[in-house]
Amino acid sequence: MVNPPYRAVDDRYEAGMQYSRCGRSGILLPKISLGLWHNFGDVNPLSESRDILFYAFDHGITCFDLANNYGPSYGSAEETFGRIMQSSFRPYRDEIIITTKAGYDMWPGPYGNWGSRKYLFASLDQSLRRMNLDYVDIFYSHRYDKDTPLEETLQALVDIVRMGKALYVGISRWPAEATEFAARYLRERDVPCLIYQGRYNMIDRGVESSGILDLAKRCGMGFTAFSPLEQGILTNRYLHGIPEGSRASKAKFLKPETITPELIAKITQLNTIASDRGQTLAQMAVAWLLKDDRVTSVIVGSSSSRQLADTIRSVDNTAFSPAELSAIDTILNP
Repeated sequence: MVNPPYRAVDDRYEAGMQYSRCGRSGILLPKISLGLWHNFGDVNPLSESRDILFYAFDHGITCFDLANNYGPSYGSAEETFGRIMQSSFRPYRDEIIITTKAGYDMWPGPYGNWGSRKYLFASLDQSLRRMNLDYVDIFYSHRYDKDTPLEETLQALVDIVRMGKALYVGISRWPAEATEFAARYLRERDVPCLIYQGRYNMIDRGVESSGILDLAKRCGMGFTAFSPLEQGILTNRYLHGIPEGSRASKAKFLKPETITPELIAKITQLNTIASDRGQTLAQMAVAWLLKDDRVTSVIVGSSSSRQLADTIRSVDNTAFSPAELSAIDTILNP
């Protein structure tokens, strides 16, 4: 059976999504971006990936976050996106922010990892081919490389923009001192760092304690948060133990020993606060991030359109009372 041609709904920008200014730039990002880390690889049915992407765009999500090794298998999330770009999203290319990254292992040998100029250029060229694109909107250095001179990595980003392979550049998970150097280096070459991507959620607040959030704002960068649900811990999935098929049961990215009785007790208390707010725990976790004006966008994953619909409703209530914030902090940091 041949799928009918995709036509985005006319009221996609009236569907409730909100947008935030990305640092000191002309770019507005949706408060919720869709990440393609999982559920979009070649192990997933193309029809399901297509449905999620269509639902996202039809509801105002205009930013799709990828990386060279997203899948599984490596590269297959970009290939999936590329197929959908070619068949369906091409007429809407100018309405979409497409990001990709390089920094983690992608192919064998000494040139398929980290932050060298050779790796970054080769990786981006491969990503563009997989996604059927002439350019990406944002290209990230996916991680800090202590062994490659920062000037080499950063000059590669500058040249990538000047060659038209990316419109903007960003950095992900860089330490504060290197981030400050990057901001200055890029700004001096008229290719300012648009955005910092970091792990951030109610449990993991490292970007607060390290000063990254304040630094990004001071340097004119946006900030996009990934892992808002702490690998699913900040949902109702583990309220009664470890269910079959969950990430913890597979023991790959989330170890089952992490789900302790003490953690379940904390999740249960957080779930009560969320319920009192008229939200699920997952919705409250995303809303908690969006309450902070230093956070431009939150990257969420999704295994279905229904799950994404629930997440999108997080933007409806991002206001927290002092009592709610105090209660959350007391539960997580007694």
